Amino acid sequence: MATLPLIAPMLATPGRLPPAAVDEQWAYEVKQDGQRAMAYLPGDGSIRLLARSGAVITPAYPDLVALGPALGGVPAVLDGEIVALDEQGRSDFERLQSRMGLSGSPAKAARAAQRVPAHLVLFDVVFLGDRSLVRLPWTERRAALEGLGLDGPHWSTPAVVVGHGEQALAMTREAGLEGLVAKRLGSVYEPGVRARTWIKIRHARTADVIVGGWVPGRGRLGGLPGALLVGERHPGGLRYAGSVGTGWSDAERARLAELLRVAAVDDCPFDDTPPVAGARWVLPRLVGEVRYATRTKAGRLRQPSWHRLRPDLAPDDLAADDLG
Repeated sequence: MATLPLIAPMLATPGRLPPAAVDEQWAYEVKQDGQRAMAYLPGDGSIRLLARSGAVITPAYPDLVALGPALGGVPAVLDGEIVALDEQGRSDFERLQSRMGLSGSPAKAARAAQRVPAHLVLFDVVFLGDRSLVRLPWTERRAALEGLGLDGPHWSTPAVVVGHGEQALAMTREAGLEGLVAKRLGSVYEPGVRARTWIKIRHARTADVIVGGWVPGRGRLGGLPGALLVGERHPGGLRYAGSVGTGWSDAERARLAELLRVAAVDDCPFDDTPPVAGARWVLPRLVGEVRYATRTKAGRLRQPSWHRLRPDLAPDDLAADDLG
């Protein structure tokens, strides 16, 4: 059995399509809406799944364990995204949320796997056999990945297209997908780095934010959050980014209310206290994703709406260059 090196996932930089003049130097993949995972397969039929944070999440996904024997006796470290698919075969993060956070309860994880099957989309191989592949160009790593033939009931290797970025982006928009990830053909794998040789292009502007407070709703929403006060990390602390008051269902609002109640504190966690009447403060540990129209000159989010909780991310995961 091989001893596999720990390899942090390489991250994509938010951006736009590469210029048309260099379009043929890039490959395009569908951007998946799930939980990033590194799969460690030592060659003895076992598998170990690590989240982006480094946490072991294998017990939460018993339906993915069969990937170990499917690969055979070849040691490998694979990079991918765990997703839950909707009726149209699109990744649906809201469905996946019921599968996340169950690593401590194998029985619950097994029941959840019956209700909402997980699927591991594999898009890179960074160690194979007895050698690291991180210094090889993307084209060679991609060929090695395809050579493994990993397409099964709960895992697959996604299709890619070289060039034709505009057409690929239009296709994902028409199909209701989140967007594209563009990867430079000659790019090496940079563990733990948010590199500009990988670019994620979303159809909506989004930002990962940290919840620092909330304002109670009125009327039937009394005791429930009417708005969340969110911030973004910077090297010195937590900068207030605005108030989010739309985008959630009644069930999501109730879930947020419970999380906020548990995290209540007396002191404002933002660098500067926002001038918001009736604000209540919480420990800055809940991460969410919001959609927004644009930003003010001061960096505040304009017309933000709540998209989803991000239980797969911790505040420390949000480096300054992750934002926006």
